Amino acid sequence: MLTFEYVARDGDSGKKITGTVQATDERSVAKIVKEQGYALVSVKPLGAGGRFGFLQRKVRTKDKIIFSRQLSTLINAGLPLVQSLTSVTNQTKSPQLKIVLNDVIQSVEAGKPFAEALGKHPRVFNQIFVSLVAAGEASGTLDAALERIAEQQEKDAELISKVRGALIYPAIVLLVMIGVVGFMVIAVLPQVGELYNGLPGARLPVQTRFLLAVSDFATQFWWLVILILGVIGFMTTKYARTAGGKEVIDRLKLTMPPFAKLFQKVYMARFTRTATTLVASGVPLLQVLDITSKSISNVHIERSINRASEKVKGGKSLSESLSGDENFLELVPQMIKIGEDSGSLEQMMAKTADYYEKEVDDQIKAISTIIEPLLMVVLGIVALVLVSAILLPIYGLVGQDI
Repeated sequence: MLTFEYVARDGDSGKKITGTVQATDERSVAKIVKEQGYALVSVKPLGAGGRFGFLQRKVRTKDKIIFSRQLSTLINAGLPLVQSLTSVTNQTKSPQLKIVLNDVIQSVEAGKPFAEALGKHPRVFNQIFVSLVAAGEASGTLDAALERIAEQQEKDAELISKVRGALIYPAIVLLVMIGVVGFMVIAVLPQVGELYNGLPGARLPVQTRFLLAVSDFATQFWWLVILILGVIGFMTTKYARTAGGKEVIDRLKLTMPPFAKLFQKVYMARFTRTATTLVASGVPLLQVLDITSKSISNVHIERSINRASEKVKGGKSLSESLSGDENFLELVPQMIKIGEDSGSLEQMMAKTADYYEKEVDDQIKAISTIIEPLLMVVLGIVALVLVSAILLPIYGLVGQDI
């Protein structure tokens, strides 16, 4: 059962009525409202969370992969599309996906193409998904197209997971380090300061006095510290969402060591893997370039693909259009050229994608090898500063007449 919010009108008084109801789909809502003696005006799903459904998570990639594979299997077995969709919808455990699929079923039953019905939900089914389904419908190979979609989603999710894994370790270490430093500065150092306050002529080391000043400020004006950090976080997030901010961040991804090579290879793998899937499904080359440019998630790579697209429109080959572009690694246009000359573009791009996915694994290992000793050095320096700030004053007490 799903939760729907409806607007209805009382036939006798003409009064507008709003409410929520549990039902399987919008048709059931209309039936329930009609039985209550009202005329349904509008209805919208709220999800399993009722009015707080907007707090729920978006549809997971894993759920979409399972949906694609199950639907491909049922269609391949000869079941009609609507029956296959209904069966998959009943089996899915994601309430958000179930809401979307119920709407898709209604659209298909109303005579709309499957791809068009999916296109009404761009937050769940992106342009790659919709384009592959459209190509599958047009060629009569919808089951194969859905299988390709599942494979492409799995590869993409695996790639993203590897990159996140490479970034999680240093992030956790830095967070722990910040927590330890905060505890030492706020809880331990003030006790050292109080100890010295009772000693005539005692003088704290520079680093201790500096950290005590930081501690006093953080203790007395903690609300200001939180406010400043909140403002900085808000402004940084807001700037990152602007066109200028995204351009700066995307450029850093391509140029900032040691992550630049990793991101370059990730983008090459994503470009060739997505293009392979689209070409295999019979999508025209210009449309392939348009879709892949929007799936890369880097404005500079997107511009390079768009420039290549314009050159292809002018009659140049894809390999020639990408050759010499600073944002594309040399192997990509070289492999594409081999594919164009031999008539095996799909196979060559698939091999390129496999190569760069393996390179991403190797690059992550290389980054881990570099980051671990660097983090150890940083931790050592921080520990040295903290220990000296705490122990030097204590050692200074030796020999004093207390």
